[in-house]
Amino acid sequence: MNELLWYVSRATGVASIVLLTAVVVLGAVTAGRRNPHGESATVVMALHRWLSLGMTVFLGAHIATAIAETYVSIDLVSAVLPFTSGYEALWVGLGTLAFDVLVAVVVTSLLRHRLAERTWRRVHLLSHALWPMAVVHGLALGTGDQPILVATTVACAVIGLGAVAWRWSTTYADRSRRAAVLTQEWS
Repeated sequence: MNELLWYVSRATGVASIVLLTAVVVLGAVTAGRRNPHGESATVVMALHRWLSLGMTVFLGAHIATAIAETYVSIDLVSAVLPFTSGYEALWVGLGTLAFDVLVAVVVTSLLRHRLAERTWRRVHLLSHALWPMAVVHGLALGTGDQPILVATTVACAVIGLGAVAWRWSTTYADRSRRAAVLTQEWS
């Protein structure tokens, strides 16, 4: 039974990082100045939310099985309080910190209609730290002798970094173009 929990923990961890990366990519697409409009925006936002929910479910299973399996010692406290694990405190702690940030983002997203837009946006910006922490956690604690698991996490890192770079470059290009237009108008 313990071996099964170990495999389920690894599988749900990989599924979580894949889904989280998809959520990051969709978030980058919807947050930029070149975001989708009309029906496509509705579809992209709905997909972003549903994949976020799916990722949360897989992450819950990942955490539960990591606590339940006894190959390594990770207790419930270590799943909530970062850097308290007796096993690989730094890397488990990074995963815990990412989880804590995720909880803050999810709670504020659920309460978004009751929060000021500025408050929600500031908390949601923490997701920019959540994803890299999760990737590093996966690379450090992933099963190093399983090339497919390592390759999946590395692929997520490359795809996610590409989406973030695209988001920054399009935002910068839009700012530059707007500044040039304003400069011409004032000349």
